[in-house]
This record gives sequence, structure tokens and C-alpha cells, in this order.
Amino acid sequence: MQIQDLLARYRQGERYFAHVDLSGASLTGVNLQDIDLTGANLTGANLSWSFLNRAQLSGAVLRQADLRHVTLASGKLNQAILSGANLTKADLRLADLQEADLNWAVLQEADLSTANLQGAKLDQSNLERAKLNNSQLMGAELMEANLQRASLISANLTAASLREANLDSANLRGAILIRTNLTEANLSGVCLRSANLSEADLHRIVLSGADLSEAILNGADMSRANLAGAYLLKASLRKAYLLRTNLQDVLLLRADLSEANLRGADLQRADLSGAYLSETILSEADLGGAYLLESHLIRTNLDRAQMTGCCIQRWHVEDVDLSRVECSYVFTEFDYATKSPTERYPGNGDLKPGELAGQNSEDSSTILIDWKEVPNWEALTYTITHIEQEEAQLSLTIKSFDSQSERYRLQLMASHVVNVQKLRDRLLTLYPQMLQRCQAKRREILKLLDIPQRQDEKQQATEVAEQKKQQEQQKRRQQIYQEVVHQIEAILMSQAPERFVESVQRLLIYLHRQGFSTEEIQQKVISTAIAKRAKRDPFFTEQLLRWEKTAPEAARFSSVGSAVRLAIALMWQN
Repeated sequence: MQIQDLLARYRQGERYFAHVDLSGASLTGVNLQDIDLTGANLTGANLSWSFLNRAQLSGAVLRQADLRHVTLASGKLNQAILSGANLTKADLRLADLQEADLNWAVLQEADLSTANLQGAKLDQSNLERAKLNNSQLMGAELMEANLQRASLISANLTAASLREANLDSANLRGAILIRTNLTEANLSGVCLRSANLSEADLHRIVLSGADLSEAILNGADMSRANLAGAYLLKASLRKAYLLRTNLQDVLLLRADLSEANLRGADLQRADLSGAYLSETILSEADLGGAYLLESHLIRTNLDRAQMTGCCIQRWHVEDVDLSRVECSYVFTEFDYATKSPTERYPGNGDLKPGELAGQNSEDSSTILIDWKEVPNWEALTYTITHIEQEEAQLSLTIKSFDSQSERYRLQLMASHVVNVQKLRDRLLTLYPQMLQRCQAKRREILKLLDIPQRQDEKQQATEVAEQKKQQEQQKRRQQIYQEVVHQIEAILMSQAPERFVESVQRLLIYLHRQGFSTEEIQQKVISTAIAKRAKRDPFFTEQLLRWEKTAPEAARFSSVGSAVRLAIALMWQN
């Protein structure tokens, strides 16, 4: 059919042009809304800038067609052949592309929001910076596809194939990736916050610096993957496979790793504070310098695990064999102000083989408790009495109390063999509560015992209460500061310079209004995060240089902008 004939008939109201041959036709900029081109041959046709809203193109052949800037919103393209087509900046919102062939197609910056791509073929397609929010990609094929910086918020990729795909800095927040194949995919800097990756195949992927906070990874296979520096706060990894996985410097705070297999994994300096490690396999894993603050280790397999330098403050160990752990020393306390472990154990020298197991042995009647300062003996006595009342036939006796290198050691003797770790944890948990009660009820206790009260005790009690209030306020302020610093680091590791300068500036203003000094953040946190990201992401370096040349003067000379420019200067100097 001749082009002029088609356009004339369309102007007269005709819409049905199924199976016509328009190969190589030039239809750029035309308005063909609601047209029916079912099964039409549009190979190599030029439809750029055309308006094809609600067009029927089911089964149409658009191989190598020029569809740049085309408007195909709500179009029907199911089973259409678009291999090699150029759809740069095309509008495909709500389009039906089920089982469409888009192999090698160019979809840069295309808008496919809420589109149906179920079963579509997108192997080696270019979707850089494309919008696929809320799109349906179940069973889609995206092998070696380029999804760099693409937005797939809440997209459904169940059982899709993304093998060797490039998802660098893509946004998959809340996406569904159940049983998705992501083998050897690049997910550096990707946002997978709250995403569902249950049973996904993620082995050998690159997830360094990615945000997987609150993500669901139950049963996922991440063997030999690289997750160095990733964020997995509150993530669920039940029964996940992480054999030989690189988890250096990963944040796994309060993550659930129950029954997960981390055999031979590299967890050096990983933060597992508050994590659940029930029946987790950590045999041969490297936990050197890891943080296990208040972590729960229940029937955890630590056979031949490396644990030298771990911080085990208030960790919970139950039915765990520590006799075959390789460990020279551990830290038993953590200083939140300096963000560093303290109280090396043993104080001098190294642990002997199996000595760590002895330190955490549950089969004993001797309980050793270390204190940073002399305890309040009244509160301690009532604490011991309270514990004795909780268990029938239990009697506790104080055997000794002495000073040992900047700490005090209390030795208790139980009337029978007890679970030492549980009893110690119970005493240390109950003591502060009992101390508070004793101080609050001291006058009543003395009156009941007919003991006269000193005149200065009322004033002393008031001072203690005021001091405690100030400490709580200081602690809360410190928590606020730490939370904001973490937010700043996350923003710097994920957003482009033109965005993070404004975002971080707002946070600095907030801290300043709260009375915090932001000098350390401007001098260290910003430059460190930028240097870390630039080291692994060459494109980010280009973004920084472009920002420095094009940024508004207000942004460049703001406190954050100045810190960024200083970081750039230091990078060039290095």
C-alpha cells in the first residue's frame, strides 16, 4: 500500500489496515491513533515522533524500525517483532508487549511504566535509564540486557532471566524477583530495598554497595557472589545459600540468617549486630573483625571458622560448639562514640585452642562477671535474690570480687550446674532495673529496716536522677547523629552528584539546627564515601567532573559542595 493512500483513508475515518506491507515506509510525526495494523509488515519503517496511542500492532513486524520518541501508550504489541528496533524515549506506558520480540532493541530512556512484558524477549536490549515502574515482566528474557540506572520500582520479574544483565545503579525498590535468574549479573549500587528475591539465582553476581535493606532473600542462591559493602539491614535470608560469598564490610544488622549456608564465606568486618543465626552454617567462614553485638547464635555451625578480632558484646550463644573455632582474641565491649570495639580478651597474649569455648561454656557452677565499675551492692544483692526466686533450689554465693586491669571481676558460685551464659545475661539485664528500683524506693526500704537516712541522700538521689536524664539525652542525641551519618553515606553511595548535594545539605542543616557540629562530616564522611564510590564506579567519576563544571554557584559553594570539590581535588592528587 502506498503511504499517501493509507493516510488519505485514515483521514476519512478508516482504521483497519491489518497485514498491510509498509516496509521501509516513512511515517515520521504522523497521527495514527487507534489504527489497526495487526500483522502488518513495518520492517525498517520510520515512525519516529509519531502518535500511535491505542494502536493495534499485535503480531506486527517492526524489525529494525525507527520508533524514537514514538507515542504508543496503551498500544497492543503482543507477539510483535521489534528486534533491533530503536525505541529511544518511546512512550509505552500501559502497552501490551506480551511475548513480543525485543531482542537487541534500543529502549534508552523509554517509558514502559505499568506495561505488560510478560514472556517478552529482551536479550541484549538497551534499557539504560528506562522507566519500568510497576511493569509486568514475569518470565521475560533479559539476558545480557543493559538496565543501567533503569527504574523498576515495584516491577514484577518473577521467574525472569536476567543472566549477565547490567543493573548497575538500577532502582528495584519493592520489586518482585521470585525465582529470577540473575546469575553473574552486575547489581553494583542497585537499590533492592524491600524487594522479594526468594529462591532467586544470584550466584556470582556483583552486589557491592547495593541496598538490600528489608529485602526478602529466603532460599536465594548467592554462592560466590560479591556483596562487599552492601546494606542488608533487617533482610530475611532464611535458608539462603551464601557459599564462598564475599560479604566483607556488609551491614547485616538484625538480619535473619536462620538455616542459611555461609560455608567458607568472607565476613571480615561484617556487622551482624542483632542478627539471627539459628542453625546457620558458618563453617570455614572468615569472621575476622566482625561485629556480633547482641547476635543470636543458636545451634550455629562454626567448625573451623576464623573469629579473631570479633566483637561479641552481649551475644547470645546456645548449643554452639566453639571448640574448633580459630580465634586468637575477641573484644567483649563496643564504644558507640568512637564506633570501635574495646575490652580485648584476653588482655595479654592470645587465646589457647578451645579457650573461647571454655569462656562460653554452659556446663558449670562458677559464674564470672566483669564490671567496668564497682556495682551497687544493695542492688546486686537484690538482683541475686530475685534470680534465686526465679528458679527452685538455686542458691548463689559471692566467692570473690577483685580488680583486674581497669575492670572488676565478680565470681559467683551456684548450688548446682547451671547455664552460665543465660544466668550471666539474666543478671546483667536485671541489675540496672534493680538499681533503678533501689534508688527510687531507698527511703521506703530504709524505713522498713529501721535504718536512719542521711540528710544528704535526698539531694544525692536528685543529682543521680538528673545525671541519668542527661546521659539519656546525650545517648539519644548520639543515636540521631549516627542515624543521619548513615543516611548521608547511603545517599552519597547511590545518588548522582546533582541530587546528593541538595539531599546532604538538607541533612547538615537539620544537624546544625539540632546543635551538632558538621565539620567531621564535611571533612571525612563525604570525602571517604565519594572516594570509595569513585574507586569502583568510573562513571561516577565522570558525573563528579561534569557536576563540578555545570553546577550552579550556590551548590558549588555550599558546605556540601565545598566538601565534594575538596574530595575531587584529593582524588586528582592521589
